This record gives sequence, structure tokens and C-alpha cells, in this order.
Amino acid sequence: MSEKRDYYEVLGLSKNATATEIKKAYRKLALKYHPDKNEGDTAAEDKFKEAAEAYEILSNAEKKQRYDQFGHAGMSGGAGGFGGGMDMDDIFSQFGDIFGGGGGGGSFGGGRGRARVVRGTNLRVKMKLTLQEIAEGVHKKIKVNKLVNADGVTYKDCQTCNGTGRITRVAQTFLGAMQTQSACNVCQGAGKMIDKKPSGADAHGLIRKEEVIEIDIPAGVEDGMQLSVSGKGNAGPFNGISGDLIVVIEEKNDENLRRDGEHLHYDAYVNFVDAVLGESIEIPTVSGKAKIKIEPGTQSGKVLRLKGKGLPVLQGYGKGDLFVHINVWTPKKVSKEEKVILEKLRESENFKPSPDHHDKGFFHRMKDMFQ
Repeated sequence: MSEKRDYYEVLGLSKNATATEIKKAYRKLALKYHPDKNEGDTAAEDKFKEAAEAYEILSNAEKKQRYDQFGHAGMSGGAGGFGGGMDMDDIFSQFGDIFGGGGGGGSFGGGRGRARVVRGTNLRVKMKLTLQEIAEGVHKKIKVNKLVNADGVTYKDCQTCNGTGRITRVAQTFLGAMQTQSACNVCQGAGKMIDKKPSGADAHGLIRKEEVIEIDIPAGVEDGMQLSVSGKGNAGPFNGISGDLIVVIEEKNDENLRRDGEHLHYDAYVNFVDAVLGESIEIPTVSGKAKIKIEPGTQSGKVLRLKGKGLPVLQGYGKGDLFVHINVWTPKKVSKEEKVILEKLRESENFKPSPDHHDKGFFHRMKDMFQ
């Protein structure tokens, strides 16, 4: 499967394009590649769908914000997207007004003579992930309680609009008769009404049911990020389009590691003797354990940098780093023998701090690491 093009590139826009510019660019492409103008041209149909997909994301403020921050990963979570869950009818039902005539007329038929397809509502769920799952990416199965179309529902044409989903009104003005169209207020533009429905179904023929949905979470996601799984929300009334499933990422606190974007931090505690003489110690990483060398004479506050031991960069390449903060642990109690030894050491010139022995300050050390 070929990689999706950038939505701004599809519409020929920059990332600071306004809502008006986005709509104008989409209308231009939609008219150019409209099926009525390019009958039998599959390449034009693909471009028509691609433009509609880009417009569906960029014309929605919430989806646009997610896309600007996380790219395609923030829209689908590896579990399908707009293009895989909608056909030509879906596009016309949602964006028919782009072509003029309020979805029922205008250039190339606007809504192409079809009643409006009613879209179901979105579902929102929270998903808690560990740092290990975030580091590697994870395949999850989640249970959701959603509205689905009940079995045994039958429909009939709406008598108010005769199944068209549109109400036509003619008004006399000083310019002559003016005809306008709007969605039928009885069937909400669907052109259908429930004829018969089973017990338990609501007025739209929907019933609640538990469903297991699979989703691939990409590596490197962040707390608060929202992934959109197309077509996995509540079913649309009258066999309409299903809404989306919005998965909100919650990051579990790790008992050892702290996250800072793609970087990780760990506080390592070493005893006074190891700091003086040097020692190898084992520390946790996001994928297991690692050994690091504490050099002789290491000062408390020193920061060691382990390159590539952080988290993957979402929508990018490489990994962040793991920063190990060295803390020299001071015992609160010592034995008489230990106290005698320490008293002798206190008199040694090597144990008397001086400006020459001072290590760089914390902020200077951190600055050096990023240069």
C-alpha cells in the first residue's frame, strides 16, 4: 500500500491556510475530478476521493489540530482511515453542499439526487499505556458499547419529502419565482422513516451492543494524543454512515523513568565509596536493564547521557536519549568504627573541597550535553 500524501500537499495549500482557502481549494479539485466530468476515469476518481479525504480532516478544527501535531498517525492509529471507510455516496452526502444547491442541485447535481445519508455520532474511549507499550507500539483489543442497526428493521419513504430527503420551496420575489431546497425536517434529510422495528430498538432503528475493536497504536504516542479510527463509532440512523472511534491516550506513570518528550530521565543513587572509587551499576531502561560506569571521583548531580535509549520519535526517525542523574547517597547512621575512619578521612587534603575540585554546575553540564 502506497504511503498517503500530505493533506496540505493534496489541496495545494500551506499549513497556515484559512478555512475559506481550504474550502475553496477542495471545491476546485472536486469540480475538476468530479465523476460526472470524468466518467470511467479511475485515476480521476481516486484524486476525487483523495481531495475529499484531505478536506474531511482539514475542514474539521479538532481533526486538523491532531493532524498538524501528529500527522497521519494521529488520524488512524494504523487502523484504517477516511478513504477506507467511505465511498462516493458518503462523500456526496457529507460534502454535497460544496458543489452548490444545498446538496440537492447545483453544478453536476451536488448531492446527485440522493437523500442525505445520516452520520452516526463519534465514540470516545480512554486507553492507558505503559512506557514499554509506548516505546514499542502495541496492538490492542478494546470493548466498546455502541449503537448498531438492529436486525429486522424495515423502512418506508418519508411522506413529507416523498423519499427525496429535500423540501423544495418557491417564493415570489420582485425578481420572480425563487426556488430553494433544504433538508426535510421530518426525516432529517434521510428520505426514510422507520416502518417496523424490533423490541428494544430506538426511534432510529438502533440498539446498543458490545463490540470488540482492534487498533494498532504507533510507537511514540504521547499522553493526551487522540487517535481516530474511522467508521467504528455509533451507527448512522437508517443504515447511514457510522461515526468514528476517538481513542484518547493516557500514559501510566513509570516507577523508575520520567518522560520528557522522546527523552527519558532516571535518578541513580550511589554510595559515597562508589562515587570516590568508581563502580559499575545496573539501571532500568524502557526495554530492560543496562550497565553504566561510575567513574572515580563522580560528583553528585552529574548527568550521564545514554544515546538512543529513550523513546521513538513519532512520525520521525531515531530515538530520544536516557539521561541518568547521579545522586551520591549519604548514610544517616554510621558505626563507631566507620566514624573513626571518616574522621581520619576528613583531615585528608583529598577530602577538603576547593574551587579547583568543583565540578561544573548542573545547567552547564546539561548545556554541554546538547551541544
